[in-house]
Amino acid sequence: MGAILRNPKCWLFAVCLLPLARLFVLGSGGGLGANPIEFITHSTGTWTLVGLLVTLSVTPLRRLTGRADLIRYRRMLGLFAFFYAILHFMTYLWLDQFFDFASIAKDIVKRPFITVGFAAFVLLIPLAVTSTRVMMRRLGRRWQPLHRLVYLIALLGVIHYVWLVKKDLTQPLMFGAVLVLLLAMRLPWSRNALHAVRNRLAVAR
Repeated sequence: MGAILRNPKCWLFAVCLLPLARLFVLGSGGGLGANPIEFITHSTGTWTLVGLLVTLSVTPLRRLTGRADLIRYRRMLGLFAFFYAILHFMTYLWLDQFFDFASIAKDIVKRPFITVGFAAFVLLIPLAVTSTRVMMRRLGRRWQPLHRLVYLIALLGVIHYVWLVKKDLTQPLMFGAVLVLLLAMRLPWSRNALHAVRNRLAVAR
């Protein structure tokens, strides 16, 4: 038991479950407001975006701090982002639409924010499926290009949020600013990697 409590992954797992626990506590006490479905939808969507951005922050933090061990938490964070994305989608599919697939199909086609959100969710699925070490070995060099889709997914998530809110854009724009910052932080390392590839090609010639 003591070894489990000293394991940072156990604490991270517990922290990642707090948003879900909060929904249960609020739900049991009638604290979900006048529109509980909307509250749950917004909450799970927000935590999906938070999970994506925290996952994207692992690599910059690892490089800035020199803490190589941070990388071992990235998969758990990414899977929790997917977990909340599933809850977000299931809230819409079940509680909002009652599995009316004809209505859902119309929504996806006619309402741009749902189109973008659905696209982001679909793109998340192969990333979650291929997140294991076994799949990393099977995919080899194809694994990293596939998982770079997370940048596009995060962008689609921010757009989904902006188009949903319409009026008070403060929170979605904050998410967008954080995403831009995280992408900008990657530029110096991307340039260094590009220069290294060019140097290797020059030497090979």
